[in-house]
Amino acid sequence: MSKMINLKIDGQAVSAPEGTLIVDAAKLVGIDIPVFCYHPKMEPVGMCRMCLVEVGRPLIDRATGQPMLEADGSPKISFGPKLETACTTPISEGMVVVGMSPKAQAARKDVIEFILTSHPLDCPVCDKGGECPLQNLTMEHGAGTSRFIYDEKMRMDKHVPLGDLIYLDRERCIQCARCVRFQDEIVDDPVIGFFNRGRSLEIVTFSDPGFDSYFSGNTTDICPVGALTSADFRFGARPWELRATASVCSQCPVGCNITYNVRREARTNGQVVIKRAMPRQNEAVNEIWMCDKGRFAYHFTENPERLTQPLVRKNGELVSAGWDEALDLTAQQFKTNASGLLALLSGRLSNEDLFNIQKLAHGIGGKAALYTDMGGGNLVTQFGLSAGSNLKDLGKGSAILVIASDLEEEAPIWWLRVKEAAQRGATLIVANPRSTKTDRAAAHQIRYAYGQETATLLAFARALNLKGAPDQASTSPEIKAAAEAFAKAENAVLFYGSEGLGLQGTQNLAQAAAMLLHATNHTGKANCGLIAVWPRANDQGAWELGLQPVEDLAGAIRSAKAVYIAAANLVGDSPALAAALRESGAFVVVQDLALTETAALADVVLPAQAYTEREGSFTSGERRAQRFFPAVPVRGQARADFAIAAQLGQRLGVSLEGTIPGRVMAQMVVEAPAFGALGRAPYRKMSETEPQWPIMGRADLYYGGTSYENSQGLGTHLALASHASLGHAWPEIAPTQSSGGFTAVPVTVLYDRGETVLPSRLLHSHIPAPFVRLHPEDVVRLQLKGAAGEMRQALVEINGAEVVANVELDEILTVGIVLIPRSMGFPISGPTPVKLRAAERVGA
Repeated sequence: MSKMINLKIDGQAVSAPEGTLIVDAAKLVGIDIPVFCYHPKMEPVGMCRMCLVEVGRPLIDRATGQPMLEADGSPKISFGPKLETACTTPISEGMVVVGMSPKAQAARKDVIEFILTSHPLDCPVCDKGGECPLQNLTMEHGAGTSRFIYDEKMRMDKHVPLGDLIYLDRERCIQCARCVRFQDEIVDDPVIGFFNRGRSLEIVTFSDPGFDSYFSGNTTDICPVGALTSADFRFGARPWELRATASVCSQCPVGCNITYNVRREARTNGQVVIKRAMPRQNEAVNEIWMCDKGRFAYHFTENPERLTQPLVRKNGELVSAGWDEALDLTAQQFKTNASGLLALLSGRLSNEDLFNIQKLAHGIGGKAALYTDMGGGNLVTQFGLSAGSNLKDLGKGSAILVIASDLEEEAPIWWLRVKEAAQRGATLIVANPRSTKTDRAAAHQIRYAYGQETATLLAFARALNLKGAPDQASTSPEIKAAAEAFAKAENAVLFYGSEGLGLQGTQNLAQAAAMLLHATNHTGKANCGLIAVWPRANDQGAWELGLQPVEDLAGAIRSAKAVYIAAANLVGDSPALAAALRESGAFVVVQDLALTETAALADVVLPAQAYTEREGSFTSGERRAQRFFPAVPVRGQARADFAIAAQLGQRLGVSLEGTIPGRVMAQMVVEAPAFGALGRAPYRKMSETEPQWPIMGRADLYYGGTSYENSQGLGTHLALASHASLGHAWPEIAPTQSSGGFTAVPVTVLYDRGETVLPSRLLHSHIPAPFVRLHPEDVVRLQLKGAAGEMRQALVEINGAEVVANVELDEILTVGIVLIPRSMGFPISGPTPVKLRAAERVGA
């Protein structure tokens, strides 16, 4: 515990930890010292001078070292001749701070006046109006009239696109440097900065393409004026017209807490629509940040091609039908083929949806499986993070191991938090076949060949002489040093991903990871455990409910008599699965948001509600169950997935809750052991909050930005399962062998062509064309470089599909390895043989 310091601010006694800045100490007791440049998440710079205060300190007797006293016994206080910045001055014992004195008030008035000398009179049309710190502080501290002539104001460029997503109004910028410092200090993307000097100082972008950062949207939140606006919200609405709804981001397993701002729109015929997505503070999850994918990809819920009514196949074509007809036909077929039913569910579904559909399938004698290419979730349920865990608590004495994952591409906020932990002193170990941005913060970097992921962790075990570690595992000085740092850490967290791996490979990697954590005593306690970097938001929730993937999915589909697919597009993902579905002759029911390639082959299509239209919960990769709430009305006749399952259950004699998701969760608490930690009132438990630092709120816009405080729940960790299924054998895996000269290995990119990204037109310019990465020697061997040095496109033959792709060079790759991104039009689920040739030679 830090030493507590006692002082007085504006006559009020304050006690705060040593090292606290005056501005933060004041906030603890509800005293607002105005700021523009200061932000509690960044280092103070004292640029704007808005926080000037009078500071007095006790006079110290040089002979005794004790405070000198007044006649009444109180310490003698000496005030300095000049005002001091509250954002750069740490508190000290006995300090007296006066922020409401005439001297301090006059200084604040002067600062406001100087800022407004060249600030445009844009308030009536500015997006920031209504949530603008400059507007608010001008009303509180500024003069009622201006002494400056309007014609003498500086004129600068307006509507400047820093990038595709963020616009700059240079006239409005007050040079507080919040945006520049955020990009430099917080996200390590210094792609914007200051240019010129004096009154000509302006923000510019240094990257090509402009403002090339996955976190650019956060700068619009922390900008204290309307200088930075997003292309999504720009001139879209006024803040006071918006209604706020708490939610959870559905794009990745981090589970960022967010707020959807909605309003009724004339252009949508009076329908309520989402106008923007904003961060919601949860210091244990996403703090007050969110990535641009989460901020701008929500448009998939508003896809104009959304399904709004059931479809039934008649005479070979899908035609509109009523709910009763569609459900009756589905129930009849499920009853006839009960034992041959296969339900395929994805991590896009909520906990409540997964529970009800799984219970329906099991209730009639069928099977339910998780649709995923990544395994190991059964081990995360046993060795994952437990109650009290918070990545923010990791620092000196802790270790973090990231293997087979490019965190910035797969889960950007986790990358942010892991980097911050390393900056606090945690030992970061990164093991990956290629370099990633995470390497910048790593104390140890381990390189291995694709196919050697599990062998690398076995080498850690061998270096530590752990019981049962295979003798053939080869170590190196780098691995030994990293392994020793990991083993001796007080707290240790291990992230494993699926880079270069498929279902079995990730299962083996998770087994090795769990064994390593268990053997080094880093399980079953706070801030220790295994985290899977899942491809979907609620994959972990599915594993916690006992759902697991099928190893031979194509075979399982061929043998099924009825297939019930919810929130999965297996036909669009894989020609092999598409062929299996066609060849099976099974009765196919698809439940989804849009008419996907899979839905187009179905016998019955059931329209599901988007998660923004209903209530429910997700379980993050850190095993934290969190609630989301309805933000907009339901589209057409769509129904919630859990409700559709319940209505089918009613026809099939399986009792399921189909009206209130909270009641479904209450059943989960009883029947799913992991959810027992949520208690008798699970939704209430997930909705509990506690004081967080920094203090956020709409009344404190100038202090922390326009992020929302969290009054709707911080979520709750699930209970860990027993270790019974771990076993005592370290896994072994042979390297992937190439049968056609080249082996394709999958990697993840943040902006892909998936069903939850592609409908967001705003992100289209950020979604790359299909590409592959090759070693330069392979490019020469395939004659993919033209005479002038230009790169030709390649024809990629993979898993029964042909894709024309751009070619990128990567000298770090092993010769014969081809990196292929997931969800970019390539059917790839794991390491697989691939053939390549120059695209110009097609048909030759």
